[in-house]
Amino acid sequence: MDDVKIGEILLPGEEAEQEEQRRRVRKRFWPVLKRAMRQVPFGRDLVASYYCALDPKTPTRVRGILLAALAYFILPFDTVPDFLAFVGFSDDIAVLTTAFAAISGHLKEGHYAAADRALADEGIGDRA
Repeated sequence: MDDVKIGEILLPGEEAEQEEQRRRVRKRFWPVLKRAMRQVPFGRDLVASYYCALDPKTPTRVRGILLAALAYFILPFDTVPDFLAFVGFSDDIAVLTTAFAAISGHLKEGHYAAADRALADEGIGDRA
C-alpha cells in the first residue's frame, strides 16, 4: 500500500463525513477489535486512539484523521480482506501506523487509561 493511498484514506473530511465515520466507528469498533486482537500488534494504542477520536478536547483535524483510520479498520472489505489469515489486517496496520505517527502527541494518558479499562471490561486486556 503506497503512501499516496494511505494519505487519501487519512484525509479528515468535512464535518458531516466525520460524524458519519464517528457513528460507524462507534457501532463496529469493538466487534472488529475482538476479531483482530491476535493479529494487530498495538491493540492498546488502537483503543486509546478510539478514545482520542471521540474526545471533544482533541483537535478537529486529529479527530478526523483518527476517525478515517478507524473507519478503514472496521470496513468489512478493504484493500486486503480482513478474513485472510495472517495478512488480512496488514493494510489496516499500515494505515493505523501512519495515523499514529501523524497524531502521536495527541494521545494522552487519559486515553490510555480509558483503553486499559475498556480492554479489561471486554475481557481482552491480557492480549493488548
